[in-house]
Amino acid sequence: MGRRNEHTREELREIALRAAESLVAAQGLAGLSARKVVGRIGYTVGSLYMVFRSLDELILQTNERTLDALYEKLAAAVADRPPPGVAIRALARAYIAFALTETPRWLAIYQHRLPEGQIVPDSFSEKVARMFELVQRELALLAPRRSPDDIALAARALWSGVHGVCILGFDRKLESVGGRSVEQVADSLLDNYLSGFIDAD
Repeated sequence: MGRRNEHTREELREIALRAAESLVAAQGLAGLSARKVVGRIGYTVGSLYMVFRSLDELILQTNERTLDALYEKLAAAVADRPPPGVAIRALARAYIAFALTETPRWLAIYQHRLPEGQIVPDSFSEKVARMFELVQRELALLAPRRSPDDIALAARALWSGVHGVCILGFDRKLESVGGRSVEQVADSLLDNYLSGFIDAD
């Protein structure tokens, strides 16, 4: 890594975010600190805080990059525009695969809590929303008479279930209590939810 002052502000932001991503991938959110980041990039903590207002901002931007990577996986899973029912299952499979292969980065999105009184930036919320939009698009095709509010709520309910299955899979609790894989449990959830959702349309 270059000596201090050899990078522009944006270059320093990028190398710091790369270092933060690497730390989270290897050690989880608990392994990320300002001192560990600067130790990897050859700068001082003061220099880091000239680019990021706080460690929380660094974590948020690191998590946004994880959301970008997750979105790319989801979008690629439905890039060939399969039928909506197939697409929803493909989205779920891609989400599960990311959660189980990039577990520390994925968990960091949900583990991070801002200090009381601070709100999540719009950029973060927008990245979350666009993932839900992938699901909402397919649900709207499956149940065209449903209202946009119904579709939005269904997307969140369905994805909350898939997320819960991932958490159980990460903890290895699904296999220990029923001998079923994460994918099998997710498929059952999707089959039953979508059947009821379509029938009530």
